[in-house]
Amino acid sequence: MKWSRLTVFSVLIKSGTRVCVLQQYRMKYTQYVFLASIFSTVEYSLAQTCAVESFSVKDNFDPKRYAGKWYALAKKDPEGLFLQDNISAEYTVEEDGTMTASSKGRVKLFGFWVICADMAAQYTVPDPTTPAKMYMTYQGLASYLSSGGDNYWVIDTDYDNYAITYACRSLKEDGSCDDGYSLIFSRNPRGLPPAIQRIVRQKQEEICMSGQFQPVLQSGLGKATLTGNKMVNYHILLSTETEAAADNANKPPQRQKLE
Repeated sequence: MKWSRLTVFSVLIKSGTRVCVLQQYRMKYTQYVFLASIFSTVEYSLAQTCAVESFSVKDNFDPKRYAGKWYALAKKDPEGLFLQDNISAEYTVEEDGTMTASSKGRVKLFGFWVICADMAAQYTVPDPTTPAKMYMTYQGLASYLSSGGDNYWVIDTDYDNYAITYACRSLKEDGSCDDGYSLIFSRNPRGLPPAIQRIVRQKQEEICMSGQFQPVLQSGLGKATLTGNKMVNYHILLSTETEAAADNANKPPQRQKLE
């Protein structure tokens, strides 16, 4: 069968048209995927707002179940002086329903003096419809410790294993927190199981503090002492940043060569 030049030319045109159409289809598909990814990112950013008033707290918070001893495993510090390590709190609910707490921890003064600090706190509920959003009034049980008040929100807890508390001291113009802090508590000073650690990480993201926590040493020390003794560090690994901090914390102290 012989093909004329016109027939061959017509076949080439049709083949080229098919290739061109296929290329246009691929380009449109790529553009669609790109736009879809942009819309997904924007949607996630809008949903993941850092406005403090948008943060969810524990539903139907029960102070009586929350009462008892808690140990801090990790913390995100506020600006200024804050408890350093061996942080624990004992919560009590009075007969009238008022919750009080006595807390302990070590604090570093003047950059080198590490002492044990005792604090007392009382809690009020401004809005009874959200009992997990409390206001805390605290007093240092020594003249060198500060007194004042902060919001005290229980972001989440199962009462038996873990609790996440949050406080924001000042807001930015967009409603996000300018100076705040958070504590991860456990009933057991040795840490939390992996399943609960995953819940904690998710809650850290929801309050826009992911990657900002540092492990809290729980060595049982409660007396004034200078650093230098070897202490065992039990903590929760909350992110890759804290893993490095944990490794450094568990290393024996290095002796510095005097010149």
